Amino acid sequence: MRAVVYEDVRTVGVHQVPDATLEAETDALVRITSSGLCGTDLHMYDGRTGASPGLVFGHEPLGVVEQVGSAVQTVRPGMRVVIPTHVFCGTCAMCSRGLSAACLRVRAEGPGAAYGYAGMGPYRGAQADLLRVPWADANCVHLPGEPGDAHEDDFVLLADAFVTGWHAAATLAGVEPGDTVAVFGAGTIGLLSAYSALILGARVVYCVDGVDARLDKAGELGAVPIDFRRGDPVEQIREDRARAGLPLGEEKLSGADKVVDAVGFQARDREHPDQERPNQVIADAAQLVNPTGAIGVAGVYPDKDLHPRPGATAREDLVAPWGTLFGKGVAVRFGRTHDRRYTRLLRDLVVSGRARPGIIVTHHGTLADAPDLYRRFDRREDGVIKAVLHP
Repeated sequence: MRAVVYEDVRTVGVHQVPDATLEAETDALVRITSSGLCGTDLHMYDGRTGASPGLVFGHEPLGVVEQVGSAVQTVRPGMRVVIPTHVFCGTCAMCSRGLSAACLRVRAEGPGAAYGYAGMGPYRGAQADLLRVPWADANCVHLPGEPGDAHEDDFVLLADAFVTGWHAAATLAGVEPGDTVAVFGAGTIGLLSAYSALILGARVVYCVDGVDARLDKAGELGAVPIDFRRGDPVEQIREDRARAGLPLGEEKLSGADKVVDAVGFQARDREHPDQERPNQVIADAAQLVNPTGAIGVAGVYPDKDLHPRPGATAREDLVAPWGTLFGKGVAVRFGRTHDRRYTRLLRDLVVSGRARPGIIVTHHGTLADAPDLYRRFDRREDGVIKAVLHP
């Protein structure tokens, strides 16, 4: 079968690899119809998080079940399914508590595993013709419709991007109706965090970025775009709130009630745009968040940066403004997305017409197009925000 394979820093190729097969009686084999490119794939593509040559990329699979093992009970050939990024058994102590991203059985080295992800287990990725899905009854989420229909782009985002955006807004930041929300980063996760906050009832959502196409997409979703190239985004947001008029007695609440960091360790240093400053967003969030507010960190912060850029270091130990956060009484939450808490809810929001996350998909291609799409995605060129491959 064909698969998108990591070759070296900023180089992927489409290779013939051994076909995925059933390896256990609880497995399913899924024929992939759509597979997304993710910002986390870029961390590996750029050589920063330890991908080894030969790794098959891809952790956002949507497809049709082709074969199942003898012990599979609820999944049948011909079913259309989306498969959450994090592989999980469904029955261990963590899975039984709904903490599927921390499954205790999927990886010998520690809790949690994912498809096509360096350091997260032996599971090949989904940017391929076929995918082996372990514990299929737990990991396959049944979907209505047919491949290529009007919900194809919506449903592929249920594997990771939409659930992560929802997790960041609803669980990590704790967005509630009437909140003022700021999202740093208008890539896929930032945009879907902003979109989720709007669905959850936020009165206004600001989306901070420095790429025109992303800012335009944020505005299209209903957020207020904030271009950090034009000045301090914290001050821009405070000024916009003041122009809109703060309620009497709430003048000291001119920031955001909830903040989402959807950038992570590759944040740009605003004073030196050619360099990175891994704690830039954390510093901004601490200044912007209102007293007793919350910050949800969905952006990736690895233990080690194996290919640091100017301004970054090999070991990402951040200096965080803990005094400011403590003085304000701010909650700060991190954590991988426990996908299966949200997939059914978000699937049903899509089916009912309440959510159309596929609006953020900007590019499509075949597996053969993957090297070019990775290159343009990595360079933030040609308006590539979210690309989906169709094997």
